[in-house]
Amino acid sequence: MANSNEDSQGLAVPRQRLTRLARFGGLGAGIAGNMIADGAGKLARGERPDLQDLLLTPSNAAKVADQLSQLRGAAMKLGQLISMDAGDFFPPEFASVLARLRSSAHAMPPHQLKTVLNDNWGRGWLKNFKRFDTRPIAAASIGQVHRAQTKDGRTLAVKVQYPGVRRSIDSDVDNVAALIKVSGLLPNGVDIAPLLDEAKRQLKQEADYEREGACLRRFGALLADDHDFLLPQLDEALTTENILSMEFMDGNPIETLSGAPQTVRDRVVSLLITLMMRELFDFRLMQTDPNFANYFYTDDAEKIVLLDFGATREISEALSSGYRALLAAGLKSDWEVARATAVTMGLMGDKSPESLETLMRETFQVIMEPIQENGTFDFGATDIAVRLRDKGMALRTGGFHHVPPPATVFFHRKFGGVYLLASTLRARVNVGAIVRPYVTGSTT
Repeated sequence: MANSNEDSQGLAVPRQRLTRLARFGGLGAGIAGNMIADGAGKLARGERPDLQDLLLTPSNAAKVADQLSQLRGAAMKLGQLISMDAGDFFPPEFASVLARLRSSAHAMPPHQLKTVLNDNWGRGWLKNFKRFDTRPIAAASIGQVHRAQTKDGRTLAVKVQYPGVRRSIDSDVDNVAALIKVSGLLPNGVDIAPLLDEAKRQLKQEADYEREGACLRRFGALLADDHDFLLPQLDEALTTENILSMEFMDGNPIETLSGAPQTVRDRVVSLLITLMMRELFDFRLMQTDPNFANYFYTDDAEKIVLLDFGATREISEALSSGYRALLAAGLKSDWEVARATAVTMGLMGDKSPESLETLMRETFQVIMEPIQENGTFDFGATDIAVRLRDKGMALRTGGFHHVPPPATVFFHRKFGGVYLLASTLRARVNVGAIVRPYVTGSTT
């Protein structure tokens, strides 16, 4: 076992519910103390303090992000989800605080890691390995990944779940929600309870590594004949509810392709858009986490490596058909049909002020631009991501407080992530040529 003397590295995950609750209480008290001090300072200068200004100071922003990253688990994951999925409902300052959680997580110290491994594999587990590196190669919200070599010479990526994560999901989500409500940042009339319930369900699924292993097998079977993608092989004997063991896959992070030849960038984005269409309409099974870390690229084999299937979701026939109808209306620039479809799907309410209807229509038009383009769409020469962000902010400030069905939130997260990657890689793709066959049903 390598790096066994590194107990000074990492930060232990709070396991007990009361300990985690106390952390939230301490976070609230610390923020309140900062607000009182900052407010007193403003009053002394003859200024009238504003609640949101006091709450969103750099010091309070740091407290929120740091405490959630130390708690890990659902607390950190919900912060990630909110920052990507519900940013339109919160001020940009708060969204930027939560966005820090997408790239920051403390690792477990080796002594806590050893306890988790002993609990799941038994105390003699080390005999199965030539080497097990205790320093993780990645640390995220629910678990961390270690590289290991088995006695028979196979190199594995072993994802180990933080202790207590599964038991803390409901209370962590409720505590984060309470923090948001108390802050006064949530507009009146916005009911995020369905999103919170869905977040709990999603997080419990992601915390079940045996389920993730089954999803990995399913995608492996679905893409078995596709030579453009690589998926790791699952090691079932070393996989438990809390540990996921799979073949270690080498490759470059997908975003490093920003310096690759244009043809390579175009091909990669085209393949990922096609895969998304297949997930939505053919497989009715989608990996909904758009994190760039879930994709590698192999220069030698020129293949995309797909990783992390914890956020895999089934797609109902009704939802798949709804998106097909929505895209068909968009291709015809028929807003009335698109609007009626969106209302039926629950994406928007049936009765909205004319100003909000206009904003919704404009937002839909921006989303459809790459698909409606007659030929290649240049993601590198457009500000589509900025305009979508601005439209979202306009909807929030304009009073659009309709919360869409929870099932759609995770799919939209994936769509937005693919657009973001296309823009990051400055890809030039004939998106319409990819999408149209799936809308017309002529992909066979």
